[in-house]
Amino acid sequence: MKILLANKFYYRRGGDCVYALNLEELLKAHGHEVAVFSMQYPENLDSEWKNYWPSQMTVIKAFVRPLGTREVKDKFTKLLNDFKPEVVHLNNIHSQLSPVIGELAHNYGAKVVWTLHDYKLLCPRYDCLQNGRQICEECYTDKRGVLKHSCMKNSFIASIVAYYEAKRWNRTRLENATDVYICPSQFMANKMAQGGFSKEKLQPLCNFINITKCQGDVNNHSDYYCYVGRLSAEKGTKTLIEAANQLPYHLVIIGKGPLEKELKPKAGKNVEFVGFKQWDEIKELVGKAKFSVIPSECYENNPLSVIESQCLGTPVLGARIGGIPELIEENVSGATFKSGDVKDLKDKILSMWNASFDYESIAEKATKRYSSETYYEQLMKIYK
Repeated sequence: MKILLANKFYYRRGGDCVYALNLEELLKAHGHEVAVFSMQYPENLDSEWKNYWPSQMTVIKAFVRPLGTREVKDKFTKLLNDFKPEVVHLNNIHSQLSPVIGELAHNYGAKVVWTLHDYKLLCPRYDCLQNGRQICEECYTDKRGVLKHSCMKNSFIASIVAYYEAKRWNRTRLENATDVYICPSQFMANKMAQGGFSKEKLQPLCNFINITKCQGDVNNHSDYYCYVGRLSAEKGTKTLIEAANQLPYHLVIIGKGPLEKELKPKAGKNVEFVGFKQWDEIKELVGKAKFSVIPSECYENNPLSVIESQCLGTPVLGARIGGIPELIEENVSGATFKSGDVKDLKDKILSMWNASFDYESIAEKATKRYSSETYYEQLMKIYK
C-alpha cells in the first residue's frame, strides 16, 4: 500500500511528531511505501521527500498559511501526482500546513485518515483552556469565543487569525474531506461528537510506542515517586507540589517549564527537581519509582507519560480528566483522583505509597496493549 503521512514538523519535537515518525517506521517495516509531507525546518531529520515541503513559517506567512497558501497547494499536489498514494494520513497539520492538504487529497481520490493529537477542530487554541487557565467549551458551538476571550496566545490579533482559520475550515468542510478521524482516546471521540462531528467517522484507537525501549528490570523500585512533564499550570504541577508538601515522601520532578521559578521556592525539602532529561535517564528514574503522578488539569488526550510508565512496570496515579482514566485500571495499574483537588491527591499518594502492585503484570499488560503490532492490526482495518 502507498501511504502519505503529513505532519508539520519532521523531528522529535512533541508527541505528535514522535507518533508520526514511529508510524513511518512501522509502516515501512510491514512493507508499505511511505512518503512524508512536512514543513522546512532547521531541526528536521533528513528525508528523501524534503524537496516537496513548503518553506519555513515567517511572521507574514503566519497570517495567511493557516488558510491554505498557493505554495502549500502546489507542493502537496506535486507530491500527490508523483507518489500516487492510496491513503493520506494527516496528523498535526494546522497553521504550518493547513487542512487544505486534506481537501486536496480527498479530491485526488485518496482515502483521508486524520489522527487527532489535540482539540484544534473544536477549540481554536487547541487545548479547551480559556486563556490557558480554565476548562472552556464555548467554541464547540460558536468560534467567536476565541475573540471574546483573546484565547490564542493571549493576543487579540492571534485570536483573529485563529477565528478566521476555524471559520474557513469548519466542521462541514472538514468532514466532507475526511474519511476517518482517529481519536487516541474515547474521551476525545466523545468531545468531537459533542462538537457535532459525525460519530460514524470517529474511530477511537489508543496510541502506540516502541515497547523495546521500555525493556528492563521491572521489580527494582526505590522509595520515591515521580512526575514527568512540563512545569505549567494546566499540568497540575502547583496542585502536586501543594499535596507533596504535606507528606514525608520523596517526590522527583522531571522536566522544565514556565512555572519552574515559581514552584521551586514553594517546594518542601522532600521535593527534588532534576530538570530536563533524555529518555535513558527518564527510563531509569521512572522505572525505579514506586509510582508516577499525572496531575493534569486540562483535557489530556492520550498522554505518553502514562503509557511509558506502565510499560516500565510503574503504576500511575492520574487525574480523572480527559483520556487519563481510560489508561488506568483502579488498584491494578494505578489509581485516579479528582483533578485539581489537593486533599484527594494527597490521600491517594498516601494510599499508593502503601499499596502493593504486581509490577511484572503491569508491564506485561501495557506492552501488549500499546505495542506497535497491536496498533498496526487496528490501523490496517481503518485503512482498508
